Amino acid sequence: MSLLNIASATAVTVLRGGAGMSVAGIGKRPAKRLQIYEFEACPFCRKAREALSMLDLEAEVHPCPKGGERFRPEVVRRGGKAQFPWLVDPNTGVEMYESDDIVRYLFDTYGDGNVHWTLAVPPLATLSAMLSSIPRPGVGGTVRKARTPARPLELWSFEASPFCRIVRETLCTMELPYVLHNVAKGSPSRGAFVARSGKMQVPYLVDPNTGVEMFESADIVAYLEKTYGAGAPAAVGADA
Repeated sequence: MSLLNIASATAVTVLRGGAGMSVAGIGKRPAKRLQIYEFEACPFCRKAREALSMLDLEAEVHPCPKGGERFRPEVVRRGGKAQFPWLVDPNTGVEMYESDDIVRYLFDTYGDGNVHWTLAVPPLATLSAMLSSIPRPGVGGTVRKARTPARPLELWSFEASPFCRIVRETLCTMELPYVLHNVAKGSPSRGAFVARSGKMQVPYLVDPNTGVEMFESADIVAYLEKTYGAGAPAAVGADA
């Protein structure tokens, strides 16, 4: 993985003031995982992901890059338009568009009601999120052909990590659904993660279709390309 790739991914974090680096104001925990339809290059989706990371919330991520056909039609069917992010909370029955509304909803429902300062002023947060897209223009935004796994992958991550970002971008462009386990700094979920993985390092990918579990962003990206890329042989538990 090139230094330029890592540097540009790091620049995104810097421009967003480290939003999603640490937990903030965690409240009650949902009984069921949230669901989010989004794509990595979208600045509005970035704000929603930051809120999930700060609130230490797990989510089923349905990547919806431009040109994608796996999950975008579902959003149109349920919400009436192809707009992202789209949040579904099976605990309350809430389904909603608009990143600022989603952020407020998450902090009110699963936080202490106080939106973190990096997201508290919507116009400024949106401008910053847009500016932070400049170092990686369009990366994680457009679909490319890939195989569909029979079961969603699992990723331990947090929004501000540049190495996690690179992996999430790959998952997004390949439209690979995954369960997102957020383990930002201060996360009460870190203990269970370390007990499973052996150390506090992210990203960490688990593929229930093949039994593979691995660290290192470059290795994970290579694995995803080899296992689910368009030119890959039929993968275990995957459809062409």
